[in-house]
Amino acid sequence: MKLAHSDAPVHDELVPSRYALNVGDIDVTVISDGTMQIDARTLATNAAKADLSAWLGENFLPEMLVYPINVGVVRSGGRTILIDSGLGSEFPGFPRVGQLAMRLEAAGIDAASVTDVVLTHLHMDHIGGLLVEGLRGRLRTDLRVHLASAEAEFWEAPDFSRTSMPEAVPAVLRATASKFLEVYRGQLKPFETEQEVAPGVTIIRTGGHTPGHSIVRLESGGNRLTFGGDAVFQCGFDQPGWFSGFEHDPEESARVRVRLLMEMAASGERLLATHLPFPSVCHVAVAGNAFRFVPAVWDY
Repeated sequence: MKLAHSDAPVHDELVPSRYALNVGDIDVTVISDGTMQIDARTLATNAAKADLSAWLGENFLPEMLVYPINVGVVRSGGRTILIDSGLGSEFPGFPRVGQLAMRLEAAGIDAASVTDVVLTHLHMDHIGGLLVEGLRGRLRTDLRVHLASAEAEFWEAPDFSRTSMPEAVPAVLRATASKFLEVYRGQLKPFETEQEVAPGVTIIRTGGHTPGHSIVRLESGGNRLTFGGDAVFQCGFDQPGWFSGFEHDPEESARVRVRLLMEMAASGERLLATHLPFPSVCHVAVAGNAFRFVPAVWDY
């Protein structure tokens, strides 16, 4: 993985925005696309108000949560793979997010070196970065975009009947996904159930959050790490049965979340996900009938 060196552009940020680690022979860099604010109730639509308030208090969190957006850059077998792309810069109401292009540059990662993009799903905070002109124009013409077939099909006529999003959000999600499919349709590499993108890098459809929602499994040299996309949010460890308002099938999302967390707890492998606190890398432990987020020790 090409990381920042002394001759790389200097960006004067006060907080870390990238984190490098290895999964066997696979190089991984977690990039923060920034943060946005979100009402905590949106992440627990079926929770009693008192229960949500208690959980927020126990975790020293406000009613308006700081919502991280994390992106992955993976290098394996001569391929450089971008996992999701953040929100982009077309949403002025969120000034602290949409930082991917700048932070790729700060990490010494040339957008032109990206051979593949893996998308967990087509919500705007996962695809918006690829629509930013400054980044889009630097991508290769032979870029391969990997996406579950069910996801592309869903966004041709999306169903929001079981979501509980803020009123204005569905229209923006629909418009962003439609634009993305229009721009990148010729570069899509759709798959049904799973697809190996590079040695040890496999995308697997889980469904739930959206019909084609997928996770990315990395495995090399006996080491494993899973990028969980939106299968789990910060409250999902303690309260895996709470529904996010962004889930198109809340009950199935909860089942996907529990299966994933049980698997992570049993294997001891590392997990990272889009909206967990940066750099998001953690282990999962069983805690009674729920789970516990265990931050992984930073690998210096």
